[in-house]
Amino acid sequence: MNATISASALARELTAGNPPVLLDVRWQLSTAKATGEPPFDGRAAYRAGHLPGAVFVDLDGELASAPGERGRHPLPDLAEFGAAMRRAGVSSGTPVVVYDGGMGWGAARAWWLLRWTGHPDVRVLDGGLPSWEGPLETSEPAPAEGDFTPVPSATGLLDADGAAALARSGVLLDARAGERYRGEVEPIDRVGGHIPGAVSAPTTENVGPDGRFLPAGELRARFEELGVSGDAPVGVYCGSGVSGAHEVLALAVAGIPAALYVGSWSEWSSDPERPVAVGPDPQ
Repeated sequence: MNATISASALARELTAGNPPVLLDVRWQLSTAKATGEPPFDGRAAYRAGHLPGAVFVDLDGELASAPGERGRHPLPDLAEFGAAMRRAGVSSGTPVVVYDGGMGWGAARAWWLLRWTGHPDVRVLDGGLPSWEGPLETSEPAPAEGDFTPVPSATGLLDADGAAALARSGVLLDARAGERYRGEVEPIDRVGGHIPGAVSAPTTENVGPDGRFLPAGELRARFEELGVSGDAPVGVYCGSGVSGAHEVLALAVAGIPAALYVGSWSEWSSDPERPVAVGPDPQ
């Protein structure tokens, strides 16, 4: 099963039998505290124009629980997540395509959650809304209730202890910007740096200038250079489990399974007892 779909392929599927459910997950990391600017309003962007039939999904409210000790975007309550997906028309037997404003992070979070909780057919629109050349609409659809019930997988999810162990026994990739990994700056969390043993692998380097993923072969080569050989398990973390999902998606495009540490650096760094490494080297 492909993890992504092109805009042209999506346009064909929408006019064929059994078209996919469309989820609009436009979201941006808030920099309001640092810049004083108002936070991005994904719902307002959705109302201004979205793919025909798409339903808006609020990342902060429906794809995560309230921030706290488990991080800034901890796992949502699964009963509430399932109810939100059913309201959006998601059923187990119907394909789902998720998209966002082009960065891919919000869409990847929805993709990861649906896949981890058992949906068999979820793809991300490669390049997001900017790649779409068809019509947009401003009316909000009222989809029929879906039947999806989330059943979490026994694999694919890491906690803090699991991430620390994987950094020693496998490959743990840090999807944040390199300067945050090195501890040179930390605009959001308590302290800068990285989990000891983790390898810097900014997810922004998995895409081209148009926001689309690099070809699968190029992604495989990149991850091989970072130590992903196929012989050891792979995990990913980021700041709060959003951009990390985008890196897990990039790994899936490359044909490499990986687990996600959802609490990520926001959870790890909140505990002063956990070790912190700084500088360009993993240790």
